[in-house]
Amino acid sequence: MPIGNIGLEGGQVCRIMTKRSAGAHPGAPETGAGEMTAGGVQDVVSVADPEHAWQQALQAGLVGRKRLPLNCELPPPLLTGPVTANERFFRRNHFPIPDLDAGRWRLDVGGLVRTPLSLGLEDLRRLGSESVVATLECAGNGRTLFSAPVEGETWGLGAVSSARWTGVPLTAVLDRAGIASGAREVIFRGADGGQMEGVEEPIRYERSLSVADARQSGALLVFAMNGELLPARHGFPVRLVVPGWYAMASVKWLTEVELTDQPFTGFFQDTHYVYEWQRRGAWVREPVRLQRIRALVAEPADGQVAEAGDLVVRGVAWSGAAPISRVEVSIAAAADGETSGGETGGGRAGADAAGAAEAGWQQAHLVGRAEGHGWQRWELTARDVPPGAATIRARAYDQAGNGQLSEPEWNNLGYGGNFVHELTVTLS
Repeated sequence: MPIGNIGLEGGQVCRIMTKRSAGAHPGAPETGAGEMTAGGVQDVVSVADPEHAWQQALQAGLVGRKRLPLNCELPPPLLTGPVTANERFFRRNHFPIPDLDAGRWRLDVGGLVRTPLSLGLEDLRRLGSESVVATLECAGNGRTLFSAPVEGETWGLGAVSSARWTGVPLTAVLDRAGIASGAREVIFRGADGGQMEGVEEPIRYERSLSVADARQSGALLVFAMNGELLPARHGFPVRLVVPGWYAMASVKWLTEVELTDQPFTGFFQDTHYVYEWQRRGAWVREPVRLQRIRALVAEPADGQVAEAGDLVVRGVAWSGAAPISRVEVSIAAAADGETSGGETGGGRAGADAAGAAEAGWQQAHLVGRAEGHGWQRWELTARDVPPGAATIRARAYDQAGNGQLSEPEWNNLGYGGNFVHELTVTLS
């Protein structure tokens, strides 16, 4: 496949084989040169050089969790400003990063539609665009803070970032194709794919939304990020962004949209990104959807030494359900032997409710007004904080009445871990 010259990460490229998913609508063009196998058509997809992508992330100040697939998060001190610089936006991948050619890229829209579409990038852009600020957060953010071990990527608290996304409303494409009677779900397929543990054949990254969610969520087919062409590492040439949802819904490197009358049971819909918890002695499964409310402290950093007296605490807060209405901060003398949470500011899993009440909470000032579905910045100046080790905690509330629990409910894959952020500083 020819290597595109727009939005690439640089460095060498390699090639992987990804099998076209069952159910892809007939006649959809291949991503690259293909060959017939007993299992069907396989796409040969060029991918960015993994070592180059890894070094690029580390140079931007991210904390690396895995080289391949590339997974990196931000240290909490970088969670500042209304948006995150593109090079510092967290990376979450299940497969190598595709290296696609914008000139050959097509978005195929089929299944239960009145008029199947095959759109090039310029075709798509002619449908009209809009911009929205939205915070994306991995559903496993904070996973390492659960009291009992869970499966999955070992995220601290930095698998989250905000950006201004520009793209075509998903509804514009669905209206152009025409949703046929009986359609229940919209499936989104990315160009990224490969082998997953426990799955016999290679698969692609694919997710679905109900037709109602596809229409009402404000989802965009994004081609620009923070005023720049969408980088390859974040989904070039086009990705889906679903504001307010955990980031697994925002499929990158989008190549296919299919409408179906059947519930979608793909691996990343029905096996991963599902809450699995015990209720009355039985395992219950529920889909991961909206971001749970969370506040994070960006300043001071966990383990930092600062001057006693007036202490400025700053951070961000967000919720997928509603705008943030209030952030509260607690500053109290640290318990003996209490230590910091390490390079990503993990701290302990959550504040004990009785201890938090004793410590007392102060209401922080909300800085400006969060735009769109972006995070809300906040700050608090605590007066006359005495010398010694101090524990800082932050918690948020939204306009729908949601607030953070001291410890979220444990679930088998460690999703939705919106722990009260807790860190320790030393004041001298």
